Amino acid sequence: MTITKGGSLRIITMKTKAKALVIGGGLAGSEAAYYLASHGIPTTLIEMKPKKFTPAHESENYGELVCSNSLKSNDVYANACGLLKQEMRLLGSMIIEAADKTSVPAGAALAVDRDKFSAYITEKLKNCPNLTLQSGEVETLPNIEKEGDVYAIIATGPLTSEPLSESIRTAFGGGLHFYDASAPIISAESVDMSCAFTGDRYGKGTGDYINCPMDKDEYYAFVDELLAAEKAELHAFEKREIFEGCMPIEVMASRGRDTLRYGTLKPIGLYGEDGRRPYAVLQLRKENEAGTCYNLVGFQTNLKFPEQKRVFSMIPALKNAEFLRYGVMHRNTYIQSPDVLNRDFSCKNNRRMFFAGQITGVEGYVESAASGLLAAIHITDEVLARAPHVFDERTVCGALETHISTPTKDFQPMNANFGILSPLPVRIKDKKERYKTLAERALETVRAEIAKNDEKNR
Repeated sequence: MTITKGGSLRIITMKTKAKALVIGGGLAGSEAAYYLASHGIPTTLIEMKPKKFTPAHESENYGELVCSNSLKSNDVYANACGLLKQEMRLLGSMIIEAADKTSVPAGAALAVDRDKFSAYITEKLKNCPNLTLQSGEVETLPNIEKEGDVYAIIATGPLTSEPLSESIRTAFGGGLHFYDASAPIISAESVDMSCAFTGDRYGKGTGDYINCPMDKDEYYAFVDELLAAEKAELHAFEKREIFEGCMPIEVMASRGRDTLRYGTLKPIGLYGEDGRRPYAVLQLRKENEAGTCYNLVGFQTNLKFPEQKRVFSMIPALKNAEFLRYGVMHRNTYIQSPDVLNRDFSCKNNRRMFFAGQITGVEGYVESAASGLLAAIHITDEVLARAPHVFDERTVCGALETHISTPTKDFQPMNANFGILSPLPVRIKDKKERYKTLAERALETVRAEIAKNDEKNR
């Protein structure tokens, strides 16, 4: 492994314990490093910031969020991502702890004040015993065979730097990439509330969203301009491969003039002050605790900045919108995990080399952090010679482990969803009841696994 002028590699030496090296201070790397160190394993976390930043990062803190400030639904019994969060809480996730501590009102979702969130994570890492924080760009995969009894986790994320990407490609025979797009953020005071109303879909939550309605003529005029708008130019090396889970709004609109009305701008469950349902609705979600800025929900985009201002301002409530951050599109890199990784996120050709985060092909903030937590748990089990944790497809954690390690012809990134869980022994037609039963089974399974391990490790 080589490291640039950001600093030389230094790992604390302890005669009776293995050591851990975590590369990348995003959600997965921060989660993994904290778990390892807090369980007594001397750990070094190397993050290239502030020596070097990716095109999407600007804060020096660890765990920086670069897209939405939402960690999706917090509903344990109706949403698989909500269930995954609860599984992680049971397993001692620092990232979910940070999110809970810095949350902002967002209906049924767990959204955070992004600055407080990353600051919380940074302080936890700085004050964690057995953890050494180091700044510098790692340019090659670590040669852990020469480092002694060392376990390494590569958690450099979807924007892994080119030198390390090349090292990974060389070691594992190539890689894949797709595009990720983030939505604009606008000033709260610039929203014309005479053309908007507050409330959550189906009356759930505490009325935290601002809803920006459009009538039929306004909607189709918006779609026409959206389709005609000029897009930002991508680099020559970037291919136009777009992941379905984070598709730019203009790409969705190109699939049919009514596509947005049945997706991102669907009015179902939303009613204005006159009691009528609009033809289409854009929802705005709080971006910070103070409520001074709002995110255009589902408006990930690759339009040029002036075009974003022009087209999105066609929505009546946004006619005077002040854009605090425009949407951007960037490359995400991930490996062909089923060919490379075991179920515990370790490499098939090196059991002490692990990958974690979106680079493994899990998609989403929570899923990324979960992979870091799981990799750290499996390493800790081995290092401390404790009974191994086994997560099966009855849990979201186990289902994600299955996804990244199961051979397939067309491996694609995966979000948490109930579809990846093993089916119930008895069919339940009612979706709400089926999801609730799946969630109850998952949490019971995780609790039982924790209890079994605690008993064996006494």
